Amino acid sequence: MFANGLPYLAIPGPSVMPDRVMRAMHRAAPNIYTGELHDITHGLIPDLKAVAGTRHDVAIYIGNGHGVWEAALSNVIGEGDTVLVLATGRFCVGWGEMADGLGANVETIDFGMSNAVDPAQVEAALKADNEGKIKAVMTVLVDTSTGVLNDIKGIRGAIDAAGHDALFMVDCIASMGCDEFHMDDWGVDIAVAASQKGLMTPPGIGFVWFNGKADAVRGDMKRVSRYWDWRPRTSAEEYYQYFNGTAPTHHIYGLREALDMIKEEGLSNVWARHEGLARAIWAAADAWGADGPLEINVAEPSQRSRAVTSVKLGEGQGDALREWCENKMGVTLGIGLGRAPASAYFRLGHMGHVNGHMVMGFLGTIDAGLKALGIPHGKGALEAASAVLADLAGADTSRANTDKPVEKCCG
Repeated sequence: MFANGLPYLAIPGPSVMPDRVMRAMHRAAPNIYTGELHDITHGLIPDLKAVAGTRHDVAIYIGNGHGVWEAALSNVIGEGDTVLVLATGRFCVGWGEMADGLGANVETIDFGMSNAVDPAQVEAALKADNEGKIKAVMTVLVDTSTGVLNDIKGIRGAIDAAGHDALFMVDCIASMGCDEFHMDDWGVDIAVAASQKGLMTPPGIGFVWFNGKADAVRGDMKRVSRYWDWRPRTSAEEYYQYFNGTAPTHHIYGLREALDMIKEEGLSNVWARHEGLARAIWAAADAWGADGPLEINVAEPSQRSRAVTSVKLGEGQGDALREWCENKMGVTLGIGLGRAPASAYFRLGHMGHVNGHMVMGFLGTIDAGLKALGIPHGKGALEAASAVLADLAGADTSRANTDKPVEKCCG
């Protein structure tokens, strides 16, 4: 009976959609040939570049994350080329499988399911590539299946230290707009992301950011899929070329609203919010795990995503907890994707449109579920989480004196 009411989706994407985004999309189909839609689309480009931290190009695709995986690869990787995959979970492995499907030779360094990429191993592998066969190094900023956060700047340093000219390609699908990312400053040549996570827009559009080095490689390709080719999309003479066909009209309206929300909050504040909420979740998990089987998949906090947390219980307990939370309380947790045994794991999405009371709400539901199912756990999880948020938020005295006007916190 306690599941009646508004359900809550605590999975790592699609994330909670803001009311503002849904209202922006709730409209009749627009004119695709001229007018407002064109103006809005042109305005998306600089804001998408700003979110990724680049002055270079971005191409918009109608597709999910797997679609932009293929789009990025199709522009720079041909049959017989070699790529080096740095795996920290299921999703970079999947990107490598996409490259294999395009005829590339895929070499993989597997860092396991709970550890970040070791830049020293990357440097050694590239130094051993005496013939320069490796055309691209591929990894994820965050792997959605494991919650591992990689040191992208450190990996770039390893590529440079090896004196290797490979392209550096980074999947930011789980993390764009959540975990800190600076494409240009960190030396990333190609980045990909999709709309449905930190960018707070329903699934259906994806993005490929690329710099001049990557585009020069594109220019040397023997052939590029006419649909995936990023050049017409970034130098469109006709509006349809942005999308190689009909525009994703309502996604454009939704994305415009989502990017406005990020601008209003300020990107650094968005990152700080995700940091604080993640720390609250980790504090609760540490308290539960002090007297029971629960543990965060990634032991080292600096290697944890601020957007998704993978959690382990005993075999069967993860599935039981997920089922209880959804059916009894209306909170949906993420499945143990790519883990073994999958029934022991669940994942928490804390990305995009999420705040303190949302996090405290699903933590409270998990706490109740552990009690209801008799799963051993430590006490004081909610107290630990609330203490983190109280400390980070500080005392709000802005309303203490009602005779004075309340000033806005942000410009």
